[in-house]
Amino acid sequence: MIPVEQAAVSPDGKVGFTRCEAIGFGLSLAGLAFVLHFHLLAALFAGCLVHELVHLLARHGPQQRRGRRKVIVIGGMTTVVVGALVAAGLGLIAFARGPAMADVISRSAEVLDQVRDALPEQWAGYLPDGLDELRERGAELLRSHAAELQLAGRSAGMLVVHLLIGMIVGAMVSLREASGDFRGGPLASALQHSLRAFGSAFRNVIFAQIRISAINTTLTSIYLVAILPLFGVQLPLLKTLIVFTFVIGLIPVAGNLISNTAIVLVALTHHPVTAAASLGYLIFIHKLEYFLNARIIGGRVHAHAWELLAAMLAFEAVWGIGGLVAAPVVYAFVKSELVRVRLV
Repeated sequence: MIPVEQAAVSPDGKVGFTRCEAIGFGLSLAGLAFVLHFHLLAALFAGCLVHELVHLLARHGPQQRRGRRKVIVIGGMTTVVVGALVAAGLGLIAFARGPAMADVISRSAEVLDQVRDALPEQWAGYLPDGLDELRERGAELLRSHAAELQLAGRSAGMLVVHLLIGMIVGAMVSLREASGDFRGGPLASALQHSLRAFGSAFRNVIFAQIRISAINTTLTSIYLVAILPLFGVQLPLLKTLIVFTFVIGLIPVAGNLISNTAIVLVALTHHPVTAAASLGYLIFIHKLEYFLNARIIGGRVHAHAWELLAAMLAFEAVWGIGGLVAAPVVYAFVKSELVRVRLV
């Protein structure tokens, strides 16, 4: 994003947008509202990520070779991304069928037995009696919710398609920029500037999110590796949980929720009290992340913490979790443009 102290102004010193700039800015905001309303945020962010990575990797080298370097980088990144997606899918399948997941299921059955023994007899009857009944109830649950699972599978498939299309579009935009043959009128130039400003805002927020994810992972690691062992608790899959927490934590706010759910489920395989304690600690970290987002990202995009918190609350109220994730990037983009024309 354009820093406040370096914000560009019009050559004639006028305040405010030109007519074409105002139309381009309005179209950009309308496009963002469309993306949030129709749940296309994953495609937008995937495209921005590829676009910014291409610029980052192709930034070095002589000016006359940048176009060729970007073509090479785009081809390499496409291969790497597709390979990573395939490897991730195969890894998930192997993990689900491997001994680690079998151990988690076995531990879950042991915890259920402990809970059955602790509950009154009239309540214990509602819980599965051993691993075999747990599997039977699981299969019955899957059959009774087959339609919902099919819809969820279709949604997951569409998400993968959106991600791939977004990455392809981001690569194509980078290739177009590398060719350097842009010819367009004032409105096209204004739209291109808005896209560059949004990309800068996205880059600043992502770099800040890496710091936030690192802090969140550190706090989670302290709990899993240091605090729980003090009480004689050794959870399985510790290394996997820590790596998963960092990677998924790169998604603002939502990533923290996903990683917390995984940790609580693993903690439940040890004992319900462990799961409850983990839930309380992770809720504290989750609430802390709101202020980390506002503080760290705010410092990166030259906005006060209260501004980002207000934007996050407003976007969450209108568009749900997608709006909450998009709020820092959209707010950074809007403020950079308003600062550029000296309206704020």
